[in-house]
Amino acid sequence: MLLVLLGAGAALFGLLDAWYLLRLPLAVLRARWLHPRLRDVLQEQSWPGLVLPSDLDCLLHMNNARYLREADLARCAHLARCGIFSALRALGGSLALAASCARHRRPLRLFERFAVRTRLLGWDARAFYLEQRFLSPRDGFVCALLLCRLHVAGSSPGRLVQHLYQRQVDSPELPEEVQHWISYNEASSQKLRAESGLGINTKDE
Repeated sequence: MLLVLLGAGAALFGLLDAWYLLRLPLAVLRARWLHPRLRDVLQEQSWPGLVLPSDLDCLLHMNNARYLREADLARCAHLARCGIFSALRALGGSLALAASCARHRRPLRLFERFAVRTRLLGWDARAFYLEQRFLSPRDGFVCALLLCRLHVAGSSPGRLVQHLYQRQVDSPELPEEVQHWISYNEASSQKLRAESGLGINTKDE
């Protein structure tokens, strides 16, 4: 029986990203049950992290993929805590990561603690825009910075925010660098559509 259980565990972690699949729902449950609800969707939230041996690359720094994973966990916890996940269920919508951009400014090393600070910058007719900062607690240095575009399907960002506040709420003006990033993404999409023989009015899914 023990061998069967060990074999099943090895298969689970070998064939699936089991550790991520376990951590993600735990992060959402933790945000919902152990932390107070954020009443302001624009309020920043901090998520703690620690660099483990499994996070390291050949240079003994946290590898690039781990930044994206930790940001994903922090982002899901943030969306659960500020009520956007609940609004999605109520309105029958869904979210998908449509674009992300990462800057790495200083490496995180083995057993170094960090905090992922997530905040919603604003939204347009189709998507939410978030910023996520990896901060070192020892000196407050921003080790990495991510921008994320979360596409809303089956609803709209404005309707989700309206559902939370029970009134119409306008998005704050997006920072200049985010507007440039949006313009870059749109220009890239138009180029890819042209290369694929699609019309310029074809939208990314």
